[in-house]
Amino acid sequence: MRRETIAFLVLMLAAAGCGGGDAGENTTTAAPATTQAAAPEPAPADLLDVVIARGELNCGVNETLPGFGYKDSEGAFTGFDVDLCRAVAAAILGEADAVRYEALTAAARFEAVNSGLIDLLSRNTTWTQSRDTDLGLDFGPTTYYDGQQLMAKGAAGFHSMSTLEDIEGAVVCTNAGTTTEKNITETAAAKGIDITLNTYEDFNVVLENFKSGACDVVTTDGSGLVSRKASDDPGDEWVIFPPVPISKEPLGPGWIQNQSRFGDVVTWTVFAMLIAEEKGITSSNVDDMLNVDGEASRLFGATEDELQTKMGLPADAFYQVIRQVGNYGEVYDRHLTPLGLERGLNALQADGGLLYPPPAR
Repeated sequence: MRRETIAFLVLMLAAAGCGGGDAGENTTTAAPATTQAAAPEPAPADLLDVVIARGELNCGVNETLPGFGYKDSEGAFTGFDVDLCRAVAAAILGEADAVRYEALTAAARFEAVNSGLIDLLSRNTTWTQSRDTDLGLDFGPTTYYDGQQLMAKGAAGFHSMSTLEDIEGAVVCTNAGTTTEKNITETAAAKGIDITLNTYEDFNVVLENFKSGACDVVTTDGSGLVSRKASDDPGDEWVIFPPVPISKEPLGPGWIQNQSRFGDVVTWTVFAMLIAEEKGITSSNVDDMLNVDGEASRLFGATEDELQTKMGLPADAFYQVIRQVGNYGEVYDRHLTPLGLERGLNALQADGGLLYPPPAR
């Protein structure tokens, strides 16, 4: 009898565990748990592959800054920054002229990168923390070390040794959306100098206001002031001051974040131009200097241990850069030396400057 009772209880428990039959008032049946994985976001297209497939580099440049980025009377882009676009195109595509240029204002340049309108930004752009993080850019090596200065008219009592304190009460004009706008605001506030700051998207408008007297002072990178003074002040009436810039402005190329293969190409294009200058390799003698040493042979694709093919480039990629565009010094002398811009910080490290490429090995 006891055995039958135990068997009956076991059967009752088994039935309850199965949850079958009609449910009573106190019975709850949990719905089966379902887990739906979120669809993975598609990986961004590899920018280097995109440029190669397109057969053309989209490069954002200035068109109003002689020496750096300028559109000449025939509509052709020319300048130091423009030649970097050409050098990158030569490295990737084997043809320095395989570039579509996009003329950009200072305010529009970063959206042009993030929207995909351009692949490379080469437009006198300062590398800063916010641009490297919040704006979503990556930067290559600094190609021009600069600093912010001011320009005013000698007839107004300014001279090359004028100081920031001398602009008390002045109307100061600069580009909107630039580091110079923030620099002059913060520096004047820190020194207790009262100024009126007017900003314009186009630096041509800034300069026209300066010429007309609507602006007492203009401020931007020192190189930019030298450029505009050389082209717009034949009487040498404008003065640039103070002698020591009020900021650090490391200028160089930028591109959208997380495109390391493309970034490596831009970076090593700059380094190849510097290494070539260090070795005295120019656009006119590169064919005779391919085997000057092991580093040159590797860098210009003359030996089996070259590294360019590992980067997704032709073995002679950097040879094409030097042959078609030139080394760093050639580009500098072509565009900036005529403006009176001495090498200074932009000399090779061996000559007392800051330019110091890593070894190609």
